[in-house]
Amino acid sequence: MFEALFILTTLDAGTRVCRFMLSDAIGNLGGPLKRFRDPSWRIGAWLCSLIVVIAWGSILMMGVTDPLGGINTLYPLFGISNQLLAAIALTLVTVVVIKKGLVKWAWIPGIALTWDLIVTLTASWQKIFSADPALGYWAQHQRFVDAKAQGLTEVGTTKGAEAIDAVIRNTFIQGTLSIVFVVLVVLVVAVGAWVSIKAIRAGSLPTTEEPEVDSHLFAPASLFATRAEKDVAKQWAGYQQEHPNWRSAEPLATTL
Repeated sequence: MFEALFILTTLDAGTRVCRFMLSDAIGNLGGPLKRFRDPSWRIGAWLCSLIVVIAWGSILMMGVTDPLGGINTLYPLFGISNQLLAAIALTLVTVVVIKKGLVKWAWIPGIALTWDLIVTLTASWQKIFSADPALGYWAQHQRFVDAKAQGLTEVGTTKGAEAIDAVIRNTFIQGTLSIVFVVLVVLVVAVGAWVSIKAIRAGSLPTTEEPEVDSHLFAPASLFATRAEKDVAKQWAGYQQEHPNWRSAEPLATTL
């Protein structure tokens, strides 16, 4: 259950984030494509979601059918990309904290971001540049390319020309994706650092967050409601029934 929920929630979050990034990137091209930046435009949202699902679905199918086993080929890239996604989120949080002028609290997400980058970028470096075929994507890729050039049909536990071709294709794709992921994350962190420096020099910078709005909803202050809170909840429920347009009314404290 844990494994299923972990994978499903990760795919869900990753698909949503990737869809937003794809639609925003397409929208930045300008012209009629600018409409992709509107998340409420269903056609754009559906199209970007379809592209993202096809992309990760293809990688998943590639890992499942890989002759070396998906756990050896696909899972390392999945783990690295998952943590790089966390690095992007932590970068955004750190930048927002600094832009709001709360520099003294930036160390809280900053420490987590620094540790995430050190560990994950080190793992990415090893998967890209390691000369050990059991570790590096490109070393493994070159091993099978050389075997094919020599006319071999068996490399370790991989047997058959089709299986060798599959490993060559998969390692090339995985190695390329690992480079792309690292480059994108480094760019995001670099831009975040640049914006943070500007914010520190200026004292603060405006954000695109929605302004705070007082809530019109009522909830107990703790897990278990007190007698007074139960009475207020009953009053609020009655008020909602008597005033269908209660969302545009005054807050509860001034109404009841």
